[in-house]
Amino acid sequence: MTAFTPADEERQRGVRRMKLTAAGLLLFVAVVYVLATWADHAGAGAWAGYVAAAAEAGMVGALADWFAVTALFRHPLGLPIPHTAIIPTKKDQLGVSLGEFVGENFLSEDVVRQRLRAVGIGGRLGHWLAEPEHADRVTAELATALRGALTVLRDSDVQAVVGEAITRRADAREIAPGMGKMLERIVADGGHRRFVDLVVGRAHDWLVLHDGQVMDAVQGGAPGWTPRFVDKKVGERVYKELLRFVTEMRDMPSHPARGALDRFLADFAADLQSDTDTRARVERLKSEVLARGEVQDLIASAWTAVRSMIVSAAEDERSELRLRVRASLLSLGARMEADPKVAGKVDRWVEGAAVYVVTTYRKEITSLITDTVAGWDAEHTTRKIEAHIGRDLQFIRINGTVVGSLAGLLIFTLSRAVGA
Repeated sequence: MTAFTPADEERQRGVRRMKLTAAGLLLFVAVVYVLATWADHAGAGAWAGYVAAAAEAGMVGALADWFAVTALFRHPLGLPIPHTAIIPTKKDQLGVSLGEFVGENFLSEDVVRQRLRAVGIGGRLGHWLAEPEHADRVTAELATALRGALTVLRDSDVQAVVGEAITRRADAREIAPGMGKMLERIVADGGHRRFVDLVVGRAHDWLVLHDGQVMDAVQGGAPGWTPRFVDKKVGERVYKELLRFVTEMRDMPSHPARGALDRFLADFAADLQSDTDTRARVERLKSEVLARGEVQDLIASAWTAVRSMIVSAAEDERSELRLRVRASLLSLGARMEADPKVAGKVDRWVEGAAVYVVTTYRKEITSLITDTVAGWDAEHTTRKIEAHIGRDLQFIRINGTVVGSLAGLLIFTLSRAVGA
């Protein structure tokens, strides 16, 4: 328990003032008792007996309540009377009892559900979120939290996790059948033909621009014993046939080479799905590609690019990310406010989460109270508690004096009446 604060010191001064008041009242009734007894013996009249009886009972009540109040905090008169100094000697037991009381009466499932259901969190939250300034505030807080989280995370750690996750997932799943199905669908729909058109068109343009290079390549591969003019003729012939073939393939959708390519792709798609050797070769190729350093660097750099993009979007108030989040919050708030079913779902979710926490961690929550109380210094705890409630307890002594006096007066009166 923390040290005394200025507020505690002021409370303690108030306790001392009330103690003096209660003690003064006890002294007053004692003086009245002495004077009334003397007056009764001196023959002052019947009234003196009534006053003495009332004062005597008031002293008894005051002393009894003084003993009771004092016994809470210390041994009365320093005497080790059993069942006194309750707070300092029973502090730990009081802490256990307080923890059990809180656990049974505040952390029960029924109490939590009843209190949360009475609050109506879903409707209130929806009404609050439906206000644009509140949605802006939540969006800004989420953006700040997101930036903070991305700043705390080390790029190297995230890159390692992402790279491992992608690699492990790719290794665990065979890709050949999926590729085969996708290729089969593309061939069936004729989607590959545009790619073929692009390739043969570019090939034709390249051959037209690089005729000399093609013929030189053909001549360079001829035997050394053939005449040069023969090599030239062969080179020109090969170039013309190659250009004619590419031109026909470009201009004729029904060209035999196109049909052969369609059949090849269809057969390859079937092999990817059913041929064991083809599937095994694809898997080996996949593993070799994933193991290359360039691929791992590409995977790692993807996180850096994504993080930079997210941070920039979070910092920009007019970014698409923040605008979409704000719009989603406003829409959610409006739905929660207008639709009882949506608000009810939120209420049930909050209730379920709260019940799970209090039922799962009830022991830990109550042990926080028990352990905290056990760690307090007994003397300091006594002074702290007395400073907070001691002033009210002194009224017990005052009330005991007054009530005791009235009770004594009543008993004395009844005794006299019965005796008469």
